[in-house]
Amino acid sequence: MHLGRPTRGLLAAITGLTLAVIYLPLVVVLINSFSSSTSLSWPPPGFTLEWWVRTANSAGARDAVVTSVGVALASTVIALVLGTLVAIALQRYDFFGRSTVNLLVILPIALPGIVTGIALNNFFRTIAGVPLSIWTVVVAHATFCIVTVFNNAVARLRRTGTRLEEASADLGAGGWTTFRLVTFPQLRSALLAGGLLAFALSFDEIIVTTFTAGSGVTTLPIFILNNMFRPNQAPVVAVIAVVLVVVSVVPIYLAQRLSAADVDRR
Repeated sequence: MHLGRPTRGLLAAITGLTLAVIYLPLVVVLINSFSSSTSLSWPPPGFTLEWWVRTANSAGARDAVVTSVGVALASTVIALVLGTLVAIALQRYDFFGRSTVNLLVILPIALPGIVTGIALNNFFRTIAGVPLSIWTVVVAHATFCIVTVFNNAVARLRRTGTRLEEASADLGAGGWTTFRLVTFPQLRSALLAGGLLAFALSFDEIIVTTFTAGSGVTTLPIFILNNMFRPNQAPVVAVIAVVLVVVSVVPIYLAQRLSAADVDRR
């Protein structure tokens, strides 16, 4: 499609404005993490590394990071297993209610986080009788992390087709052997990309976490929320926010690179 110069200029201006609205606040947070002011006044009166040192020496911040990483890893493992199995079942087999199951698997990512959080809180406390803990957070995160793995796996299964799997079966391989030697190698990069996205989603989730975490569970986003309005804690919160952005962006970037590389190979 050929676009005239005025149209290209308008699209470039709209794109630039949109990116500025999204990323300029992040740049401000980054600069404020080095500000010498405790109230994050703008422009910063000076710059210092004190807040980064203080954050690194904060036992609460370190514990929050460890908790967030642990929850994200556990949620990602669950999502990889269940998301892969559901994707294979829905893509390779025809059964009654398949479309409904497909909708129910994808639905958690479309629901508002507060709805999911309230529903899971009620389920854990009133129906299942399970006390809120770090494990309820893991289960809650896995409900929406499954979607990212599922979508990646389904897309890959649709592109690869069933010819190699059928050839494997014709040669006498069983179901497990076919999955291990044929299906899984084709899914490997898609599952890695889905797992990275799932980790990023879980690591910075706060709404669902707030409703499903016990009183002693503090993830990094909850730590930020608890300290945001405390006196002299604003610079520390800015530092943690920068760390949260970096840890979230890296898996997403790697997942995007993996997907792009796979498309280029094809």
